[in-house]
Amino acid sequence: MLSSSIIALSGSTYEPPGPGDFFLPALFGPVTKPMALVVIAALLAFVAFYFMSRKAAVVPGRLQFAGEAVYGFVRNSIARDTIGAHDYQRYVPYLFTVFVFVLVNNFFGVVPLLQFPTMSHIGYTTALAAITWLIYNGVGIAKHGPLGYLKHQTVPAGVAPWILPILIPLEFLSNIIVRPITLALRLFATMFAGHLLLILFSVGGEFLLLHYDPRALGVTVGLVSFLIGIAVSFLDMLVMFLQAYVFTLLSAMYIAGAISEEH
Repeated sequence: MLSSSIIALSGSTYEPPGPGDFFLPALFGPVTKPMALVVIAALLAFVAFYFMSRKAAVVPGRLQFAGEAVYGFVRNSIARDTIGAHDYQRYVPYLFTVFVFVLVNNFFGVVPLLQFPTMSHIGYTTALAAITWLIYNGVGIAKHGPLGYLKHQTVPAGVAPWILPILIPLEFLSNIIVRPITLALRLFATMFAGHLLLILFSVGGEFLLLHYDPRALGVTVGLVSFLIGIAVSFLDMLVMFLQAYVFTLLSAMYIAGAISEEH
């Protein structure tokens, strides 16, 4: 494990960050920091949108305007454009909820004192992907029936019969088995890598500033490391938003594919 590796530099030791840094000690009892952050994210989202919508008016105030902007983005740019004007409305609540929830948990990675993106733990991304999997398969079965949905997902229209024995297992594997796995891994891996980079530049910069000899070189390289870390933080914020968007967009695409008339 990287976190247990020790590198000697000019008489001092530097312990590089690794996967071990993501397994945080319990805050109290069995409750860990990621578990607490998940609850805080849900409460923050609920409280924020409660106050945004509490005094709804035709001419919105600043809070209402901000809430409507986020809701409108998910409703129009993701749900309606992907699922279609006829069916999209019933799926907006889920897509809006998952977008906000993932976004808040991602941005915890750059919030002072919190500084941990919850989605860098694969258990949380797996749970969200499983919910999406249940929803898109459930609505597909409800519309087409169990056998009709299985055919819908595994037998593409207009394909020559002789290739179906090869294509059907691949389509089943891709559409039914692999989708939730890739959906979970994409979000997890991006958040994990981004946070690991931030730890690397922060801890490395601190070591160079305080312990590296010759001092002039250590201070110079340490400051450069901190500056790169700041730049990476801004880039990571963009990635955090994009990953929330991609997760929600793919969920909408899977729903759209499940309820469409043709595969």
